Amino acid sequence: MKKSLKNVPLFVIIIGGILLAAIIVITCRFYFGREMVRPVVESAKNDMKKLPSEVKKQLSVASSSATFKVPILMYHYVEYVQDKRDTIRQSLNINPDIFESQIKALSDAGYTFMMARELAEVLDGKKTLPQKPILITIDDGHWDVDTVILPILKKYRVKATAYVIPGFTGGSDFMTEKQVKDVIDSGLVEIGAHTVHHIGLKGRPLKIVQYEVDTSKKMLEDTYHIPVLSFAYPSGYFDLQAIQVVKDAGFTTSVSTIPGEEVNQGSRFFLYRLRPGRRTGQIFLDWLLDMQK
Repeated sequence: MKKSLKNVPLFVIIIGGILLAAIIVITCRFYFGREMVRPVVESAKNDMKKLPSEVKKQLSVASSSATFKVPILMYHYVEYVQDKRDTIRQSLNINPDIFESQIKALSDAGYTFMMARELAEVLDGKKTLPQKPILITIDDGHWDVDTVILPILKKYRVKATAYVIPGFTGGSDFMTEKQVKDVIDSGLVEIGAHTVHHIGLKGRPLKIVQYEVDTSKKMLEDTYHIPVLSFAYPSGYFDLQAIQVVKDAGFTTSVSTIPGEEVNQGSRFFLYRLRPGRRTGQIFLDWLLDMQK
């Protein structure tokens, strides 16, 4: 005889619901990884900082191509963090006054700000590398790209590349479609893709990698009617399979979280980047020069 839920004690229903929720969370973590449960939890400690051994073996092309020193700076949040308990946000954040100080210092020192697609054109021999080149890159597409970063870029008339997660657009911590369009319309920011759901790609099944890479590109291009040519690996996690999928999708460059500044044909699909930290003024400029030696 079937029992009605009316005869089941309330505490049993509550416990059953909690257990079911726990099973769902554990399943999501196992299948998709931490990024699907709590998106954008990357930190400097979790970033991939070394080149995978299998990728090193494929670098013979680098020795036969020109190598340039091009620092690519990596940012995430540029704001005054309100929640002091959010340690991840604080570790990835640069205060707006510090960010502006860094941009001003670079501009005053004669650096030429480039977009990722322009760097690809240099690698393809279509453009000449300018004097003192530098790239500003911003990952994830948080709301401050439009409200904080863009006004500073406009003030100093400098270019940047923002890597957007289209599956999160319109979320509470991310730009809306209107804000992304505002950024695009400025003419100062190139939009790159950062997967659909911010999933680390290293070691993933091929179908998942293809979906996250191909679909993120298509979503951005279809929504904003722009070419999307550069890709950023979430948390820097990639392998040979991920590189091949990014190439096949039609991207011309992709960026990693591996520290460095050398750029050539061999590294164009895992471009090295630098975290500027909270350095300002001459200390910041001296650090940048030291990194290029």
